[in-house]
Amino acid sequence: MLKGFKNFLLRGDVIIVAVGLIVALAFSTLILSFTANVINPIIARAQGGASPGLGWQLGRPGNSKTYLDLGSFISTLIYFVIFMAVVYFVIIVPYKAYQARRGVTVFGDPGPVKTCPECLSEDIPAAARKCRYCGSGQAVAP
Repeated sequence: MLKGFKNFLLRGDVIIVAVGLIVALAFSTLILSFTANVINPIIARAQGGASPGLGWQLGRPGNSKTYLDLGSFISTLIYFVIFMAVVYFVIIVPYKAYQARRGVTVFGDPGPVKTCPECLSEDIPAAARKCRYCGSGQAVAP
């Protein structure tokens, strides 16, 4: 039982994913600091005055629970876009290049699909002989 677990952990794919997650967490901290210390002050300044940020007070003034903080939402959106770009360009692109050198295609375009005439599922592979959902026979594409 432990030998199987050890073999699972030492597979190359699991190690690559673990390293990718660690790198992603490190970049996440860096990007979070950037949005909190650079983007948030810019957004708060856009509101002007002594406002707590870009947004509106919906209830009683001074009640932070009823403050609609659009600045934090915009900052979170910017954080997400930057984080996903970093993950793509720092992890996915090098991984695709590495796998291409090994002759393996990863994250490629999906193959051609067809629609099942019985259940109208639109994601049946073009070479399929049976529908994966209803089991009806399919005409094989030439």
